[in-house]
Amino acid sequence: MARQGIPHRKDLVVDRSAFDRIITAGGYVSVNAGGAPDGNAILIPKEVAETAMDSAACIGCGACVAACKNASAHLFMSAKISQLALLPQGQPERVERVTAMIAQADAEGFGSCSNEGECEAVCPKEIPISNIARMTREYMRAMLSAR
Repeated sequence: MARQGIPHRKDLVVDRSAFDRIITAGGYVSVNAGGAPDGNAILIPKEVAETAMDSAACIGCGACVAACKNASAHLFMSAKISQLALLPQGQPERVERVTAMIAQADAEGFGSCSNEGECEAVCPKEIPISNIARMTREYMRAMLSAR
């Protein structure tokens, strides 16, 4: 049975273009950052920086989607959303990012998260499932701010 979201092409080959379209929908920042600033110019607490960088480690391999009984891309999306939501550079598009990326994932046919943790267990970069909770909070914040 073929899963929706990431079509199977042949053994060990999948079409990851759905992930690319999700990233295109909102996984960017529009702030003109210019050249590389001094590392201490924007103070970010160590824990926040580490959490953001842990989320940035996602390689978009799709193992999380393959392991999920619902073919959910929530771990992938939440890693990208968390990375930018935690850092000052990601604040300008915060609301648009989460709504656009979730809408695109829905359009791609990915399923919903049932919070069972298979995705976290198979992730080669050990992306924590706690990112999904952060993504949900970001989405709820975006929906409430739209009112």
